[in-house]
Amino acid sequence: MRIDVITLFPDFVRQCSEVGVVGRAQQRGLLQVETWNPRDYATDNYRTVDGRTFGGGPGMVMMIEPLRALFGALREASDEPTHVVYLSPQGARLTQDRVRKLAARPRVALLCGRYEGVDERLLAHEVDEEISVGDYVLSGGELAAAVVIDAVGRLQDGALNDAQSAQQDSFSDGLLDCPHYTRPETDALGTVPPVLLGGDHAAIRRWRRKQSLGRTWLRRPDLLAQCVLDEESRALLDEFRREHFAAQHLEAGTGPQD
Repeated sequence: MRIDVITLFPDFVRQCSEVGVVGRAQQRGLLQVETWNPRDYATDNYRTVDGRTFGGGPGMVMMIEPLRALFGALREASDEPTHVVYLSPQGARLTQDRVRKLAARPRVALLCGRYEGVDERLLAHEVDEEISVGDYVLSGGELAAAVVIDAVGRLQDGALNDAQSAQQDSFSDGLLDCPHYTRPETDALGTVPPVLLGGDHAAIRRWRRKQSLGRTWLRRPDLLAQCVLDEESRALLDEFRREHFAAQHLEAGTGPQD
């Protein structure tokens, strides 16, 4: 897969994409990340890429001409169809499902806005999709692009040393991930749940599923409301709820009958 990033700060994007799982994916030839600087396509001596907004008001807007020339060169660089994403607070929320769809494309271009954004006419003609990484405002799209690159890059076949890691991540099946533990088995902060030490893989799978369901119920009930649960999952969730309420009563020094 190839990801082209249109940014005024290409060094930042390159540095972010050279480390960790994404860096390894590039080293293995699974992912290619290229950067494009709009200033390289400006026509004046000052390499101007922004102008004052019509109608007045503070801030500048990224201009059409440099970006139009850039997109022309970008598309000539490869014959593969390019899905263009503008990273914007006005976009659809980035979800794991949207990440999977992007990861399945052969080529994606990420447009990083700056200042007050990009001229709307350019967006209307060049952009296929707008994506937001959250309901907050960043100084530019570069951090959002780094998030998308990381989320998409780790889903490329062979990027992770263990392919099952991606299948067990939070949101992979619409739920949050279960708790994880490592050595030592016993510490001043607590002990590892015995079920994880017994070697009973069926019991471990059941415990992890119950914890995943329970965490989602406690922390993200909105996600749980969107899931279609099978009979086993409903039973595990009911079991988690009973244990949770019993623990609350015990901590409060009361019983369910109180």
